[in-house]
Amino acid sequence: MAIEGLSINLATVRRQYDMRQAVEACLKQDIVAIAPWRDQVHRIGLSEAARIVADNRLKVTGLCRGGMFPAASAEGRAAAIDDNKRAIDEAAALDADCLVLVVGGVPEGSKDIVHAREMVADGIAAILPHARSSGIPLAIEPLHPMYAADRACVNTLEQALDICDLLGEGIGVAIDVYHVWWDPKLYQQIARAGAGGRILAHHICDWLVPTTDLLLDRGMMGDGVIDLKRIRAEIEMAGFFGLQEVEIFSQNNWWKRPGEEVLSTCIERFRTVC
Repeated sequence: MAIEGLSINLATVRRQYDMRQAVEACLKQDIVAIAPWRDQVHRIGLSEAARIVADNRLKVTGLCRGGMFPAASAEGRAAAIDDNKRAIDEAAALDADCLVLVVGGVPEGSKDIVHAREMVADGIAAILPHARSSGIPLAIEPLHPMYAADRACVNTLEQALDICDLLGEGIGVAIDVYHVWWDPKLYQQIARAGAGGRILAHHICDWLVPTTDLLLDRGMMGDGVIDLKRIRAEIEMAGFFGLQEVEIFSQNNWWKRPGEEVLSTCIERFRTVC
């Protein structure tokens, strides 16, 4: 029996498996929904990745990732737009629910975060017609403010939703609990996202205390301080009943364990603490 409601972002087992191996390991534990990363797809080839998805009737809850729009030059911004259009094509080939956007930080040599956010909005506007014609929703993933300089200058759901409202249809948000759990406006903005039909993805993991590495020390659900059940309840109250997607970067813990142990723990924690 397939495990309903659960998806595995393949970053969670990226050190143990390639995409083909990860799918095999997931299927052995009745996990039938995944979210691959583009480098994992490229490693085995897009056509092979699409075949694996189709042959196994997998649900792809998202493709990670597009974005990285701000750049110091016009050529850099144009290259980002071209790469995002390719990412949209890849998401379409995999029949993904959305393309997740990690929007990018402040360009090298700049201290103007306001302008960086303007470049993000302009970049998304430039690829949105292609996304719409391809049937691939774009999901802005706001990242924790610790990433504002280098990875994402959009750091709250409110900021992400303001961009969505500016640009119209075909764009929404990926709510990753690791990045937004701290936000005093979180529940208000979840309700706003739901009212606008903007919730496209729900990513789960946990925030450890202490956290030894801000990028590569995410916790397994239940091992940290995030109120996962409350956030899930708020998201469902807002009208989104899509799958919860486990996304864990864990250089010194879960990436060192056998992949089958990681997946079985994800299942157990999903059932008990999420």
